[in-house]
Amino acid sequence: MKRLLTLLAACLLALCARAGALDDIVPLPNKAELRKGSLRLSGAPVKCDPAFDAVAREAVAAFAAQLGYVSGRACPFSAPLGLGGAVASGKVKGLIFVKDASLAPEAYSLDVSSRRAVVRASSRSGVLYALQTLRQLLPAAIYGSKAVDRQRWVIPACLIEDSPRFAWRGMHLDSSRHFWGVDEVKRYLDVMAMYKLNRFHWHLTDDQGWRIEIKAYPLLSQIACWREGTMVGRDFNSNDGIRYGGFYTQEEIREVVDYAAARGITVVPEIDLPGHMLAALSAYPELGCTGGPYAAWTRWGVSDQVLCVGKESTFTFLETVLSEMAELFPGEYIHIGGDECPKDEWKKCPECQALIRRLGLKDDGRFTAEQYLQSYVTKRIQDFLATKGKKIIGWDEILEGELAPGATVMSWRGREGAQEASRKGFDAILSPTSHCYFDYCQSEDPSGEPLGIGGLVTLERIYSFDPLEGIAPEAAGHILGVQANLWTEYISTPEHLEYMLLPRMIALSEVQWCREGARDEARFLRVLREHEYPVLDAAGYNYRK
Repeated sequence: MKRLLTLLAACLLALCARAGALDDIVPLPNKAELRKGSLRLSGAPVKCDPAFDAVAREAVAAFAAQLGYVSGRACPFSAPLGLGGAVASGKVKGLIFVKDASLAPEAYSLDVSSRRAVVRASSRSGVLYALQTLRQLLPAAIYGSKAVDRQRWVIPACLIEDSPRFAWRGMHLDSSRHFWGVDEVKRYLDVMAMYKLNRFHWHLTDDQGWRIEIKAYPLLSQIACWREGTMVGRDFNSNDGIRYGGFYTQEEIREVVDYAAARGITVVPEIDLPGHMLAALSAYPELGCTGGPYAAWTRWGVSDQVLCVGKESTFTFLETVLSEMAELFPGEYIHIGGDECPKDEWKKCPECQALIRRLGLKDDGRFTAEQYLQSYVTKRIQDFLATKGKKIIGWDEILEGELAPGATVMSWRGREGAQEASRKGFDAILSPTSHCYFDYCQSEDPSGEPLGIGGLVTLERIYSFDPLEGIAPEAAGHILGVQANLWTEYISTPEHLEYMLLPRMIALSEVQWCREGARDEARFLRVLREHEYPVLDAAGYNYRK
């Protein structure tokens, strides 16, 4: 019995030690050097350079409070003046955050000895990423809400120097097909922050529902946000007869934007145009080519009805909507969609055809006059948003016709869009269906999976993704990064949403963050089982094992 107890104690110590292993950090840091010794963080004082902004200081204070609570030993927080000089003297102990302007904006370093841990960063982002690394070095209970006894709240002595490979580390959420409340969106942002993602692409409008309040057009949040039922399963001729909808008030939008910013995440809103606009047309039918009547779609897919771009009132509508959005979203980009825009209505519409003639647009064997008309719309909206200090992103269809300099292409139909865009000097983000569509099935055998749209994107397939494959070396600087998309036609509950997101997003985080050649699938799968699943359990997320 004594021998068995000794063995069990050794196993427990080994498990505790694993929580502090450097190769357990996800995403894996650029440089991680293990040293002798360790530092107990429970009960340690936590000090933060007052030169950091208030959000960074509050994040450090929140970490200290959480660590003190779950470990049962308070970690007093302070932001004393002159901290940098005191650190240089070697007199300060505990966990210390020092502002270091020599580091890149998203870089951080963590230098741990048996006496103290010093984090250096130049910005809020570096501080936030260092905090996530510290959490990864601690027992998984740090992610929970319960005080936990008999844990070794120590981290190994080490030196970590880290920064991301790609600036754009995105995750998308479709709130149009199914509406997600503010609390659900915040949970989504929380798990993004855990793995150092920094762009939240929020799909807010589509044929099936308009989800953002626009003060100048109140019918969008009275009519366009509702649909009269939803198709059942894969039966496109069915309707459950249950009125469905919802929208975010502008106050809620600001709340989400601020919540994301406090976690190092920029919100990139998407208003899909000039197609995918049936819900908007249901509220303002005069903006369509036929005048309606229109109704938000109760089925999935793409409606043939589009905005009538031959009417000047359509641009008044778009510019007014985008003006209000520019005030709500302080980020650099607004996504304008541009995908899957049917052209049949434009071909039949006298006003659209009149505009084509005025602009001198013609079929030229490469593109049709209507494709060039969409290019005109894209450029006009791009020019308008530039007056608001914003840049546009569009799906890779915006390459059809003529794309104006300064636009960014999100390549979803494969790698080709990013290859073409970067070759032509446009910035691009990779988001191909082959590797980055999280609404696709996770197993070749769909019998054990929830109903989905089809396709196959496994955990291993995501992890194998090479974002720069096929990109000319001289064009690689135009690849901003990688993003996965989670469309929600067949996803209507938070549990299902999280199941489709996790753990695939964790694999995505290493694709986005780790340097070329640093990823190791065998190591990642081991860490997922031994470390990340307990982390997700402690944080209360549903996930697929």
